[in-house]
Amino acid sequence: MRIAVLGAGSMGRWFAGILSGKHDLRILDIIPEKAGGIDGVRALKSMEQLREFRPELLLNAVSIQETVPVFRAAEPFIEPECLLADVTSVKGNLPGYYRVCGLRFVSLHPMFGPTFANVENLKHENVIMITDSDPRGMAFFRGVFRNQGLNIFECGFEDHDRMIAYSLTLPFASSMIFSACLDPEAVPGTTFRKHREIAKGLLSEDDHLLAEILLNPHSLEQLDRVTARLEFLKHVIRARDQEELRRFFKDLRRNLGFPE
Repeated sequence: MRIAVLGAGSMGRWFAGILSGKHDLRILDIIPEKAGGIDGVRALKSMEQLREFRPELLLNAVSIQETVPVFRAAEPFIEPECLLADVTSVKGNLPGYYRVCGLRFVSLHPMFGPTFANVENLKHENVIMITDSDPRGMAFFRGVFRNQGLNIFECGFEDHDRMIAYSLTLPFASSMIFSACLDPEAVPGTTFRKHREIAKGLLSEDDHLLAEILLNPHSLEQLDRVTARLEFLKHVIRARDQEELRRFFKDLRRNLGFPE
């Protein structure tokens, strides 16, 4: 298959690397030097070169806010049979774009990133496939992901963004609040250091990605849960209620899967 990858960031390069062995790959980035150095993958210099390459699959791995504009910029240079693919972590306005563009699509969300995941061993990592996608496109990527040892989950667009508010907004917000309270002069313990490393990894991500995760329409309901539990904890501490704290710890351990 002829496959063009748009965006040579960590995710675009990962896809290009795993697909290049069995397919004819091209990759394009607005910073040309980023698109080099991938075995078996040739770099494109412009969108116009897509017309000559005639990709059968166009995989868009640019930043979230640029995904739809980049698809639109590529449309004049691809054929109507070309399958579109995105890997955005919040789908947002993508369903609306797909409805009007008239092209087949498959929407994906690899639930791992270069900051924390070991891309050489992904057997404990997950990927979501959107069930509104083209069946043949889904079948193709199921095979790709199974070969990588990934756990595959499927859901619709709306359920995806609601789920992501839980799985990403919740830990993102927790790490950001921790970071906001940091005292550079503090003497850190082991737990503190682990939290700090997680927060540093998170905040090394692109600002647009962080913002899009937090601006997910379903984020506020998750933040309301956080503030409600914080208020409860403050109430228990003020009352110095050790029995209520023990019940609270028991609930936390149950949530984490500790044996009863």
